[in-house]
Amino acid sequence: MKDKPVEKLYAAANLLAVLTILYNIVEGGVSVWFGAADETLSLFGFGVDSFVEVISGIGIWHMVRRIRLNSGVTTDEFERQALRITGRAFYILAAGLALSAGLSLFQGHRPESTIWGIIVSLVSISFMWLLIHYKTRVGKALDSQAILADAACSRMCLLLSLVLLGASAGYELSGFGGFDAAGALLIAWLAFREGRESFQKAKGLTCCCSGSCGG
Repeated sequence: MKDKPVEKLYAAANLLAVLTILYNIVEGGVSVWFGAADETLSLFGFGVDSFVEVISGIGIWHMVRRIRLNSGVTTDEFERQALRITGRAFYILAAGLALSAGLSLFQGHRPESTIWGIIVSLVSISFMWLLIHYKTRVGKALDSQAILADAACSRMCLLLSLVLLGASAGYELSGFGGFDAAGALLIAWLAFREGRESFQKAKGLTCCCSGSCGG
């Protein structure tokens, strides 16, 4: 039986995984709603990305519970399936955003407003910073590479938030619709990378959500 300090750490890791899932559901709903209402492509794409992260988050939550019970480090079939679904969803999102951004640039489209993009991104940056901090702390305390890798994936979410902030603030300051399209293209590229890494993880490769993977 694991001692109490270790149990508390696993309970914290489980809580962080659940909070990540719940936050992404709320963030996705808000972003898709206001992205559609304000015709803000970057915010809409950011919201869809958040919903895809929910699938990934469920796999991570399952992983934490499995490791807690049997200290296993390899992925099981549930996690591999979640990773494959996540990978496909990210690829579809990347393709859709890239095409939509290209059309937006061609038509010279301008969003109604990107204020909500600024608000959502600032909230997301703050929350992701806290998640990264506590996931890293718990991962180091448990000496768990899986939990540390999850913290690294949260850094990718932080990067997405920074892209959204830059695109949204750029449009509000300049009124140039290209900022929104450029933000959507960057989110598409990051979604493509996340999709690729999901498939690599499903194949048993170790990824750190930064583009480098090894066996």
